[in-house]
Amino acid sequence: MNTADLAQYIDHTLLKPEATAADVEALITEAAELGTFSVCVSPNMLPVTVPAGSGLAVAAVCGFPSGKHESRIKAAEAAAAVEAGADEIDMVIDIAFALHHDKASLEKDIRAVREAAPAPTVLKVIIESAALDDDAIVVACQAAMSAGADFVKTSTGFHPAGGASVEAVRLMSETVGGKLGVKASGGVRTREDAEAMIAAGATRLGVSGSRQVLSGGAASGGGY
Repeated sequence: MNTADLAQYIDHTLLKPEATAADVEALITEAAELGTFSVCVSPNMLPVTVPAGSGLAVAAVCGFPSGKHESRIKAAEAAAAVEAGADEIDMVIDIAFALHHDKASLEKDIRAVREAAPAPTVLKVIIESAALDDDAIVVACQAAMSAGADFVKTSTGFHPAGGASVEAVRLMSETVGGKLGVKASGGVRTREDAEAMIAAGATRLGVSGSRQVLSGGAASGGGY
């Protein structure tokens, strides 16, 4: 895969709590230079301006990073982000629902955000795959499909259980069967990581150290 094609898989991401408006501006400038698909930022960083002609999409997170928010709060946060210019929403599920295979509650949570941010807004559902066993991953992916999401996503990058794994991406891809996209995020720090995730079925990547990944180096650890 050439570098330009790989860049188009990447949501260039800055979700550190200490991020400033200047940091986000730098992120956007770098994303445009690298040719990534989008930038992904915290919702209070919106609105942002992307360079004309860059084609950059803007994503914002919702219910981040714990997912332990009432569904109506997640829905309101998503709607506000869309109003402020977000093209895509990356929401965090209540992981306990997945752990207990409570598909009905998962669907209700996801559907609330889907209704607040309808198409053409892209909805990605973060399932925190490293904290789940295989059966729970399948249940979470099935709920995302039933509730009308566009993507399932591995991780926030902030959970102590870890981030994306090739095995989780493969299982998620097999479960959604091409009906949804699969985003690998959390710990994608080298080009080899990125290409392995894509080979396993990832159709989008969440990366903070995109320059290092695209250049074949290793991005620094920590966070997303």
